[in-house]
Amino acid sequence: MAHLDPPAKATRLAPPMTWRTRLSIFAAGYLTDATRRADGTINRRLLAYLDPGVPPSAAPRNGVASRDLDLDIDPSLPLPLRARLFHPAPASSTPLPVVLFFHGGGFAYLSASSPAYDAACRRIARHCGAAVLSVDYRRAPEHRSPAAYDDAFAALRFLDDPKKLPATDLPPLDVSRCFLAGDSAGANIAHHVARRYALSASSFATVRVRGLVAIQPFFGGEERTPAELRLDGAPIVSVPRCDWMWRAFLPPGADRTHEAAHAASPAAMAGIDSPAFPPVVVVVGGYDPLQDWQRRYCELLRSKGKEVELLEYPDAIHAFYVFPEFAESKDLMLRIKDFVAAGTK
Repeated sequence: MAHLDPPAKATRLAPPMTWRTRLSIFAAGYLTDATRRADGTINRRLLAYLDPGVPPSAAPRNGVASRDLDLDIDPSLPLPLRARLFHPAPASSTPLPVVLFFHGGGFAYLSASSPAYDAACRRIARHCGAAVLSVDYRRAPEHRSPAAYDDAFAALRFLDDPKKLPATDLPPLDVSRCFLAGDSAGANIAHHVARRYALSASSFATVRVRGLVAIQPFFGGEERTPAELRLDGAPIVSVPRCDWMWRAFLPPGADRTHEAAHAASPAAMAGIDSPAFPPVVVVVGGYDPLQDWQRRYCELLRSKGKEVELLEYPDAIHAFYVFPEFAESKDLMLRIKDFVAAGTK
């Protein structure tokens, strides 16, 4: 009789979770899949219905107040640049460090007012005792690379001019203690802002970037990594979704060797060698198909002599930290708090 090998054990694509969490994750995937059109565009009207956003709140929610700002920066920009500012309340007379935050969503989805990011930024502000400025950068496919990077860097320039900050009802901000942070596509954006800053640090009068928090950064390349193959079909960032997002964001004709996607490309490394490029925390999840690219990013930074802390959460899916029911989400907030506290000394 021929010997039959036992069937291969199926790869688990997600950790155990409650049905409520599963429903939330399903809704996040539906948000992207249902609003993509066959011609490569996004049905923004439907998206606004599915992700209507939450208003800012001058009255504190969970100890944090917020307000929306128009960042009066560059009249040549085709759209006004908006951001949401979060700060602990009641406001203190002690100047607050500033976290400049960029939301995820594959460069194409979500906003600073999306419920998950409004809540996440409130938690960052509360844990860190910091002001968080969450930027509504232009989104793909209507605005391809480098539009998001231009907007994000313009927001950093905005912080460099205290006269542009609105009225006196805001707490004082200490932009000499500035941190860049983001998750997924937002962490990719934060990296590119950090290297642009490093290339032009001497042109900033008051802003000093002290650190970069890259939560599961969205990088890629033309190859399929072992994690992408093993975890195809994982929650949030399936391989087909990622492929579509890169096609929507990269300049026409570009592939994933482009600097926007591939952190090891020469253009994407420009500025990393500068002493002004800040220390970095990189967050990796064990159920994230992008984890191989994230570890390569760490290795790249270390090869350039940069200070890098790798935080690994073996049972974490992509974007785990926006789901506060995960224990890893609370732990990450405490780690970010420690990183900001160390960078402000």
